[in-house]
Amino acid sequence: MVKSLYGVEEAINTIWVFLEQHEGVLKPVSLELLGKARELADDAGWSVVALLAGAEVEVLVQTAFAYGADEVRLAEHPLLANFSVEGYTHVTCEALLAAKPSAFLLGATPDGRDLAGRLAVRLRTGLNADCTDLRLDPETGVMVSEVSGFGGGVLALLQMQYHRPQMATFRPGVFPLRAPDPSRRGKVISVPVRLPPEMLHTRVVERVVGSGLDLSQAPVLVVGGRGVEGDFDTLREIASLLGGEVGATRPPVDEGYIERARQIGQTGVVCRPKVALVCGVSGAFHFVVGIQDADTVIAINNDPGAEIFKHADYCVIGDAREVLPALLEQLKL
Repeated sequence: MVKSLYGVEEAINTIWVFLEQHEGVLKPVSLELLGKARELADDAGWSVVALLAGAEVEVLVQTAFAYGADEVRLAEHPLLANFSVEGYTHVTCEALLAAKPSAFLLGATPDGRDLAGRLAVRLRTGLNADCTDLRLDPETGVMVSEVSGFGGGVLALLQMQYHRPQMATFRPGVFPLRAPDPSRRGKVISVPVRLPPEMLHTRVVERVVGSGLDLSQAPVLVVGGRGVEGDFDTLREIASLLGGEVGATRPPVDEGYIERARQIGQTGVVCRPKVALVCGVSGAFHFVVGIQDADTVIAINNDPGAEIFKHADYCVIGDAREVLPALLEQLKL
């Protein structure tokens, strides 16, 4: 097995978090990861370091402290104003090799995934991708990443015993967003940036952002499964009246009843709504991951033994195709 560029004996007991930002605004997943890193570090007696790269982004330093960072490594350069995998990989790799942290966490976003893959190859270390949970053994310093596969049929616990940094990516919404503490303070260390323009093979000519869908921020989620038999119009009406959004399990998405961006679960979106109304869903593990942290789960299913009822706060035994129209009538009153 190829050795990483630095090993266990050289690694420092710190958890680094990559702070992804665009135009001076931090991505929520970065703040979620800071909270999780803070939790693990407190239990193990470690420290949390945030890596903040960009142009004129020092204004975000205090936010990083408020959400759990003990230290911020600040890499500022005009060529880092827009994300480029060449530039960010070069700067991040140099920062990691200089400090040798034991762990490095990133969001499983398009940019985060791109950066994590490049770094893993360059540092000759491993990468646990799209994880759903994370633990840290304080005695050994080994992280245990949880990943499910094969439609939730397999739950894998992944470790890196001998390679550092231990790298993992996490989807937005997997960890709760901790309340910030504005009184927290920390240390700021400037990262020297040596980034010649010829190193960058791409440049941003124009950026056009469409109106995206972010189910992870919906306060109310109305989810349809196989049992609604494609009747998502009723679900859309209910969601509209409740001020929420519509989601779905994999079968309706695969059958073309609703767009894939609305798929909930391990292979879709992980959400934390105040209320999740789950209709005609059996309750397989890979779906439950997507709504298990909802404040209140209301499940409708005609099978009294449905797995979803084990995860629901309120259970309605009945055909969703009959219950939902009646609910819609009441909401319209």
